[in-house]
Parts: sequence; structure tokens; C-alpha cells
Amino acid sequence: MVTVRYEEDSIGKREVPAEAYYGVQSMRAAENFPITGQRLAPEFISSLAYIKKAAAIVNRQADTLEPRVADAIIAACDEILDGKLRDQFIVDPLQGGAGTSMNMNVNEVIANRAIEILGGQKGDYSVVHPNDHVNFGQSTNDVIPSAGKITAIVLIDALTNELHELAVALLDKATEFMDVIKMGRTQMQDAVPITLGQEFYAYADAVHRAIDRLKGSKEELLELNMGGTAIGTGINADITYFKRIVPQIAEITGIDFIQAGDLIDSTQNIDCFAAVSGLIKSCAMALSKMANDLRLMSSGPRTGFSEIILPAMQNGSSIMPGKVNPVIPEILNQTCFKVAGNDVTIAMAVEAGQLELNAFEPVVFQCLFESLKILTAAVHTFRVNCVIGIRANREQCLDHVNHSVGVVTALCPYIGYKKAADFAKASLAKKIPVRQLVLESGILSKEKLDIILDAAAMTAPGIADKDLFEAEKSLMK
Repeated sequence: MVTVRYEEDSIGKREVPAEAYYGVQSMRAAENFPITGQRLAPEFISSLAYIKKAAAIVNRQADTLEPRVADAIIAACDEILDGKLRDQFIVDPLQGGAGTSMNMNVNEVIANRAIEILGGQKGDYSVVHPNDHVNFGQSTNDVIPSAGKITAIVLIDALTNELHELAVALLDKATEFMDVIKMGRTQMQDAVPITLGQEFYAYADAVHRAIDRLKGSKEELLELNMGGTAIGTGINADITYFKRIVPQIAEITGIDFIQAGDLIDSTQNIDCFAAVSGLIKSCAMALSKMANDLRLMSSGPRTGFSEIILPAMQNGSSIMPGKVNPVIPEILNQTCFKVAGNDVTIAMAVEAGQLELNAFEPVVFQCLFESLKILTAAVHTFRVNCVIGIRANREQCLDHVNHSVGVVTALCPYIGYKKAADFAKASLAKKIPVRQLVLESGILSKEKLDIILDAAAMTAPGIADKDLFEAEKSLMK
């Protein structure tokens, strides 16, 4: 038989499970917002615990909390930071009220655990009160955006670490494939030769660029509006607390947070999250393009490009035996699509704030945290289960070069664009390689063609043979 206790809020009195550390406000929120079926992100819970711990420390210093109460709150926060009591956070991440339910869930859990530490019974808020003690000097409106910034920084670090490992793997492949000559393509049509290694170096560069952008994005998140309380004016925040709360958060998190210069602006506007989300989306788009390329280059194995061979990870069909699909690039693609969708939601929510507060921070954080976490996971599986095991189909790559009309571009400096175009059209019409047609025309000797149509030379800047170029140009005149 489940035993209960009775708690009362401004809505009325109701039963709460006697052993629960959450209270009446958390229960109402869980009932009101059964939206996603998810719970608060563990990293977000930790961020909230850091803020509540810092607040208790500073309120003890300011003599606005009894030391014994402050110490019990701090001890309860430390337990949460150690991973305990996590099942007591019962509210859905999507909720009305600008995050009040999130804030009260953590306030109630900390209060009830602090009551126990002091020898009392859960629910006896005369010992430690969720609002009057745990939330003293705070508001949902400075706690929730500040916890969101702490969480985002932690998750950005996790993503950039995975991206760094991916960049290393791509550079390893670039070195391995530097001598693999293949056809470059523009607009899905043959262009000019390139090495597979050059393509992988370009992928690594794109990843490094994303890393730099994401690291820079953390600057957007280092200003906290803690101390601003309800609307940024700092009402009910003791002056000592007001001055010390952000430095204390910085000390216990190890992150260089500073108090926002304009707390009203920092409470009203959350455009920093839109900026960060945009950079996450940019990263995702670069990764998705890379996944597209790998799927194209591995297409086949007989009727596609078949220039690279991806690791075979699982059966590709329930009806077609032996079929193997590029499932790892596909999951990276799909993850990136989700990130793009989340970015749209974040942009809409950021715009929708009114006057002194944006009420839509819950959906901003639900989307932002999801984007960071799923992209981190997708990058990990992409590296481990795909990139590391990629092999080059060297013979196929070279065969494409030898049978492509794209090499005709190298002839332009010697015979001009018009003649080169004529050879390209003739090669396609007659299905005869460009080299053979040029030789048969007598316009260039075999020795000259060997120099001009050296596919390896075409992958670097310059004209194949400058002296030869000058001589041919003179003849053309």
C-alpha cells in the first residue's frame, strides 16, 4: 500500500507519495504536461544543482540563510551532482510557465533531501522550504536560462571532442588516399581529376572549421543573468548575493562565467541560443554533405560510382539477398535533418518572447540539448563504424579517369577551348577516349600528350609543361 503525505500550494491541497522527494508543484506539472514522455536532461539537472549550491553558499555568506540550512542544501546538491535522486525529477522538458516547473522540481527535491539531512520528515517545509530557502534570492527567470547556458557549454564541449576525433580520422584517410587519383565532379557531372586524399583533406578542413565556430559560440553563453531575479531588476536579491552569485557559479563549475552587463536585456532576450543553434546547424549541414558524398562514392557495387568501399555493418534488405546499404552515413544525414528542424523551432521560440521575459525557454532547451546530444552520438558512430574502415577502390577510380572526357580541360591551354570541346563531344559520341582521338588527329604527339594528360599533374596548380605550352601557343599563332 502506497503511503501519502499532504502538501498544499496556491491551487490547493493534494496527496503526494510519502517517499517522494518531489512535491506538489512537481506533481501538478507532471500531470499538466505529459508531452514528450521524456525527463529533464541529466546535464541540465546537474546545472540546476550547481546553481542551487552556489546560491546556498552565497546566501550563507550574506547571512540570509542559517548556516545549518545552507549546509543541508549544499549537501543535497552534492548528492544530485553525484548522480543520486535523479528519478525524482519527474517534469517533462516541454512545459508551460517559462520553466517554473523545472525550477520547482529541483527546489522541492533539494528541500526534502535537506530536511532529511537535518533529521526531519519529507514535506515538513518549516525545516527547509523550497521557495523561502532553496530558491532564496532567485527566480525561475534567472535560474533556468543560466542553467541552460551551463548545460549548453558542457554539451558543446562533448560535441567538439567528437568532432576533433572525426577530423583526425579523416586526416588519416586523406594521407592513406593521397595517391588515389579519381574524377572530380561538379553538378554531378565529370569535371577534372582529383585525388581521393584531397577530398578527405577537404572534409577534415570543414570539420575543423565547425570546431572553431562551436568553440567561439561558447562566448555567447558565458554571460549569466543570475542576480536579476524576476525581470532583471534584482528585486529580492541581497546585495552581497547579487555581487557574488555568478563568481561562485564560475568557481564551482570551472567555467569562466560573468554576470551580464545588462540583466534586463539578458532576461528578456535569449537570442544567444538562436546564434548557437545556428552554428550547430551549420556544422550539421557540412557533415550531412560529407555523408551524401560517401553514399555517392560508394554507390554500386556494380552500377554506381563504386570508388570507395564502406564497412558492411548490417543486412541491407529483407527481400534482396546480399544487399548492403550505407546505413551509417544515412543515420548521420537523418540526425542532421533533425538538427535543422530543431534550429527552426529555436528561432521561432526566440522570436516569440514578449516584454520582460521569453516564456518559451523550455522548448528552446529541449531542442538545443537534443541537437547537441544526437549530433555528438551520430558523429561518434560515423567515425567508428564508417570513416575508420573506408577503403579505396583504386582500380575503379583510375578507370573512371581514363574513360572520362573531363581530362580534356587540360588541353585548353595548348589547343584552345573550342578544339578541346570538339574532342569532348566526339569522345562522348563515338565512345572513344579523348587521348586516342587527339593522337589520331595528329594535333599533339604521344610524348606531349603523356605530359599534358598526366592525371596526377592535373590534381595540382599550374600548366603541365610551361615550355611546351609556350611552344604550342606559338604554333597556334
